[in-house]
Amino acid sequence: MDKHIVAGSAGFAIKDGIWRLGPIMRYGLQLTGKQSPRLCYIGTAGGDDATWAAAFYSACIGEDVTPSHLQLFSMPNVPDVRAHLLGQDMLWVGGGSVANLLAVWRVHGLDAILGEAWERGVVLAGVSAGSICWHVGGTTDSFGVELHPVTNGLGFLPYSNGVHYDSEERRRPLFQQLIADGALPEGYATDDGVALHYVGETLHKVIAETSGKYAYHVVRTSTGAEETSIEPEVLG
Repeated sequence: MDKHIVAGSAGFAIKDGIWRLGPIMRYGLQLTGKQSPRLCYIGTAGGDDATWAAAFYSACIGEDVTPSHLQLFSMPNVPDVRAHLLGQDMLWVGGGSVANLLAVWRVHGLDAILGEAWERGVVLAGVSAGSICWHVGGTTDSFGVELHPVTNGLGFLPYSNGVHYDSEERRRPLFQQLIADGALPEGYATDDGVALHYVGETLHKVIAETSGKYAYHVVRTSTGAEETSIEPEVLG
């Protein structure tokens, strides 16, 4: 059974204040192979903001999906978190604080549950914090305005991950420096609107909502870090 992770800097499409499922999300749903996939939104990184959850359900109106959400504040909203997550076809993890997300997930045992879901073929997907979390680590503003490294990701993927590479100017140099210093392993970064599709632990494809955007492979060298751009497949 193939194991899929779709992770990057793109998620919902928002126009005139109305949320819709974005192209990257639709791509992930197609990977489930289900006609009406069960899609669960996990908003831990945003503190389980009820407004975001409501927007998710609004985005699902008229879509051929069976939506649900998992909240952990102030207590889980489902009686059996493991059963609920393993019963889904795709899990979508929203953005926010990746440091808080990882801490809360571990308290509730989601690190193990999500690994089990992945092994069983549930598509794992997400944006920003919901992208970094599947990797070894990356850069984060979880601790304040100044970016810091995060090195305790779930590590399902043996790479580091950079997000918002073209829209937040401090991300790129720090990501490269952390890899050059050996604080993070080699990794992949995404411009806004771009996502990485992994099959197992291997990068299978780079996808994008629009043209003119890229992903990047960054490796450590004897003199620092080397970055190579990867042109994505633009989704129709």
